[in-house]
Amino acid sequence: MNKAKSGKRRSTPKGGAAIKTVDQYLAAVPEPARSTLSRIRAAIRSAAPSEATEVISYGMPAFRHKGVLVWFAAFSDHCSLFPTAAIIEEFKSELKGYIISKGTIQFPAEKPLPAALVKKMVKARVAQTENKKPR
Repeated sequence: MNKAKSGKRRSTPKGGAAIKTVDQYLAAVPEPARSTLSRIRAAIRSAAPSEATEVISYGMPAFRHKGVLVWFAAFSDHCSLFPTAAIIEEFKSELKGYIISKGTIQFPAEKPLPAALVKKMVKARVAQTENKKPR
């Protein structure tokens, strides 16, 4: 398991303008990270309940359903998915080859996490928030 390095800067808009929507956040992120985050966003949306909403939480895009399900963000040299520590622990064997820490999965902007794995983690996170085991 590779440990995540702290201190990397998150991509934010020039001029420090407040980001209020996920679309604004993505518009401020340079390529190739923007395309990567758009694919991750689509995978999360397809696995999250239809009533889940997109929000900005802690300055990052997130999906909320009975609390925040997952966050995702662009940094200077990678993109990250924040599915919570319990989900990372549950999927640790499938995350080999990615840099992980207690609550973060880092991946190169040009090589996103596989959509199928993102969907499985989101479904597990939804089940966790509903206090039942994933199917």
